[in-house]
Amino acid sequence: MTIAAIIVAAGRGVRAGGDMPKQWQMLAGVPVLAHSIRTFAGVAEVGPIVVVLHPEDMGRAQGMVQGQVTAVSGGTTRAASVRAALEALDGCGVTHVMIHDAARPLISCNLIQSLIAALSDCDAVAPALPVTDALWRSTGDQVAASVPRDGLWRAQTPQCFRHDTILAAHRSHGTDAADDVEVARAAGIAVTILPGEERNLKLTWPGDFARAETILRSDGMDIRTGSGYDVHRFCPGDHLWLCGVNLPFDRALDGHSDADVGMHALTDAIYGALAMGDIGQHFPPTDMRWKGVASHIFLTHAATLARDSGYRISNADVTLICERPKIGPHAAAMQAALAAILGLAPDRVGVKATTSERLGFTGREEGIAAMAVVTLVSA
Repeated sequence: MTIAAIIVAAGRGVRAGGDMPKQWQMLAGVPVLAHSIRTFAGVAEVGPIVVVLHPEDMGRAQGMVQGQVTAVSGGTTRAASVRAALEALDGCGVTHVMIHDAARPLISCNLIQSLIAALSDCDAVAPALPVTDALWRSTGDQVAASVPRDGLWRAQTPQCFRHDTILAAHRSHGTDAADDVEVARAAGIAVTILPGEERNLKLTWPGDFARAETILRSDGMDIRTGSGYDVHRFCPGDHLWLCGVNLPFDRALDGHSDADVGMHALTDAIYGALAMGDIGQHFPPTDMRWKGVASHIFLTHAATLARDSGYRISNADVTLICERPKIGPHAAAMQAALAAILGLAPDRVGVKATTSERLGFTGREEGIAAMAVVTLVSA
């Protein structure tokens, strides 16, 4: 099986309150949509992830959409949005799809893996919870009748199908539907029910955000540490950039960008904590767009990526290794510059320097080296 995840996030729902659609509101410090992306990306069996966005929101997902994650524009209905994603996957070798609502940000890896295992034995499977409360039918605000709850289930997502069969079902359906099980059943596809999870709640009302926050806090804290190291040689010039500060000097640092060695080490430390490569992978030196560019662009990208991945930067520490220029007089300014880019208080950013006792290339004043460490904490 080659499995793709489709995360539907094109709605304009307003019942949740707030000044923006609920998938873009913050939950535990990151957008609601980022939670589902992070969970699916953490399941090894899941390949491509397609996020369906409202056409006006395509720019919002910058930082989330990269690697295995792509975005497509949705339609005017939920069914049209799902079909757009299914069509985008057609011909890509995907055999099965897991269609998930971004409004369910607490989906667990365990549930995803259980659904994947069930797909080995059936063509379609969806999670649900049995109805346990008494049910009433009303007339206005009066109880008109009791409704038997036997055989009733509360549907959840992701709803999982063979790609070819659910794509054919959507192509023939032609109208909107409450979910993809409705589309599948209209096409004669049998859907197996798998037990869902209470935590896999749907954010519908303002109070649902508070419930979700409580669940996330109870999940515990994920702490990650990353390190970075960089070197740049000296070249002719009259100034150089270090940790976001422009220092007058009798030489410059040589590099494809502005060669800010301290900022580069710190940027790589963040990428490392996220297990997302290094600067060269995100900003290739072969790409002339980055020729001479200010390094705060790289650091901002890494910090944004951390936030979009569900982490906040707890603290950062940079060590510059050189004989000259003297760093001490400028350390506070460097600290302030890095803190502003990272969105941290200055007392959470360390900048210091050491020499190599005249040993090696730094001792011979051929260049500057930098080391950095950063700690990320799940938001």
